[in-house]
This record gives sequence, C-alpha cells and structure tokens, in this order.
Amino acid sequence: MKIALFSDTHALHGRICIPNADILIFAGDMAHCRTARDVADFNDFLGSLPHRHKVVVGGNHDHRLARDPAMAQTLLSKAVYLLDRAVTVAGITIYGAPWQPTFNDRACDAFALPRGKALQEKWALIPAGVDILVTHAPPAGILDQDGPVAHGCADLAAAVAAIRPRYHVFGHIHSHHGLIRCGSTTYINCNVQGENGALRSALLLDYESGALLDGGCP
Repeated sequence: MKIALFSDTHALHGRICIPNADILIFAGDMAHCRTARDVADFNDFLGSLPHRHKVVVGGNHDHRLARDPAMAQTLLSKAVYLLDRAVTVAGITIYGAPWQPTFNDRACDAFALPRGKALQEKWALIPAGVDILVTHAPPAGILDQDGPVAHGCADLAAAVAAIRPRYHVFGHIHSHHGLIRCGSTTYINCNVQGENGALRSALLLDYESGALLDGGCP
C-alpha cells in the first residue's frame, strides 16, 4: 500500500509533483486565507489526480473550511474531508483534525485554539485504533522548530503517545520535512514549502515497511 502525503501548498498545488499511490493525504493549508473559489480550485486539482482514495484535513490558512464546516465536504467533493472524524480505507483507519495552537500575530488563524483545555478537548476526541493520525499541527518536540521557536503542541504529543497510531502525519512548520520514528509511531512532516520559495514534491510512503520511496518526481 503506497500513500502520497503533502501539505502547505498555499494555492501552488498545480506546481507540486504528486507521485501515484493508492491513497492521497493532504494535511492542510491549501489556500491563502481567502474564498470558496480557492477551495474549488483545490477540489478541481484533486479531481484531476488519479489516486483512488483522497483524504483532506484543513489548516490554519483554510478559513473557508473553518467558517462553514457543514459545507466543507460539499466544497471538497473529490475527497473525504476529515474534521474530528475517521475514515477506513482499504482496512486502514485514518483520523483527521485540523486544530493547532494559536501561532503568531501575523498568521492566519483558522482552526487555531489557545493551548491548554481547548486543544486537550479536541485531541481527546481521537479514538483508539487509529492507524494514521493526520493533523495540521506537529506535536511538541518533533519536526516543529521554526528558527529559535518550537511551535508544536504538547497536548497533541501526549495524545499521540497514549493512542500510539502507526503514523502521525502533519505539516504547518515549513522549516522541517521528512520522517522520524519514535517508539511505535512514525512521525512525518509532509509540507511542500521549502526555503526561499522552493517547492518540494509530495512524499511517497510505503505503508507496510514505513519507508519513504522515490516517487519519480524530479
């Protein structure tokens, strides 16, 4: 089972190389804090891809999804949109949650909550038995450093440690990218925005082995 993983396209999805896979997972930030047209463009992009199964989670720039949760799945008709819920695909249970700690005064703040009780309540919704947890935010201490500041969520880290999904997929922090194994969970920051405007390809994960594969992208 191969899974393509990416996040943080910020309206540049048409320039990202997406390897073919059985499942496509997007971990948030498709747009730039704007309109339903941004979501429609991303939905059209998803519809152009050959992946049989597509899963989307929102991010702090995806205000249109946050403003109208009831309409979000309709807007994203070419994928399964996960907002505090799970879907099982080919026997793999995937749970999605878009929340993240309030970032900074300059950041867009869709799905942003203050640290502490508000976020704890969201992470408490994650059920046992999840194979792939998809959040926009990283857990504290894992691929979450941006310059001198670590932006990960300690309560999310505690929830992941308790639930022990096989994979935790996220984005949000552009200065890190790749895979780290810690205990029984493999953590993957799949953002595609590099330094100085450089764009990365989506990652290609072999679900069974836990290895990142060459997706054939330049």
